[in-house]
Parts: sequence; C-alpha cells; structure tokens
Amino acid sequence: MDEVEIVAYDPRWPLLFDEEARRLRAALDPSLIVGLEHFGSTAIPGLSAKPIIDILIAVRSLAAARAAFVEALRKLDYVYWADNPKQDRMFFVKGMPPFGPKRSHHVHVTEPQGEMWQRLAFRDYLRAHPEEAATYERLKRRLAIDHRADREAYTDAKSAYVESVMRKTSK
Repeated sequence: MDEVEIVAYDPRWPLLFDEEARRLRAALDPSLIVGLEHFGSTAIPGLSAKPIIDILIAVRSLAAARAAFVEALRKLDYVYWADNPKQDRMFFVKGMPPFGPKRSHHVHVTEPQGEMWQRLAFRDYLRAHPEEAATYERLKRRLAIDHRADREAYTDAKSAYVESVMRKTSK
C-alpha cells in the first residue's frame, strides 16, 4: 500500500536531491530547462516530511517538455502521470508501487510563470521562519494520521494552510 508516512528530517535529503539533479540534468535537454530546484518538505532543514524528494523543473515550453521528457525520465525509472487533470504541469513518480517498492522522488515540470513554480516562495518562507515550519510540521503529522491511506485527501487537507502562507509571501 502507498501510505502517507511522515518521518523525522534526514540530513541526507539535500544530498539525495543533488544526486538526482545530476542524473536529471544529464538525461534531459538542457536547452529546455530554465531552473531545477529542490522543493517540498524535504527541502526545509529540520522539517519532518514524507521521505520523498520533490524536484521542480521549470522549462521554456511545457509542450516541448511533454515531447522530450516522458521517455527520458522513463529511462531513469520515473512513471509519468499522463492523466493529471492539471494541464499546467507534468508529474513523474519514481519508485511508486507496483513499479517499485516505495516512492522515492517526485518530479514536477512546469513553466516558470506557473502556479507550481511560485510554490518556491512557500519553501523559502518556511526556511526563513522556523516557527511557521514547526506549525506546518504539526499539521502534517496530524493529517498523515487522519489520511494515512489517501494521499489526495492528505494533500487537499494541507491546501488552506499552504495558501495562507503563500499570502504572507506576497506581502
């Protein structure tokens, strides 16, 4: 089962990101990539998180990335979510059952003006405000218990909090 699991911060997470970022840069067309960032909870030092490295790639053209990235990432053992209802991004998972033992990486591909790229402000805000990161961690732990078997419900339940922090970042 692909359950929501929150674990204590692992200082290896930035290193795991660096290793995977090198693989991604080697596999993907560099002329399409505008930025490649570690984001999500594993990118916030000290924050407990799902042990999945989230990687955000900004591209010059999402249409060009759709044509070039699916096969390139498949060769790195990523599975593409072709039915993603959010058409402003692409989403890939590495290690997701039944294709692997456990999720290890998520790759999100978007254009830099997209809503997804703006989420870097959330990461940066939590890095700069440890008290806010602690509040977020408490929420995540509670929601992981409430929604252990439903990743979508877990993510949806966090959205109001994430949006409240995003409003703070725009002030």
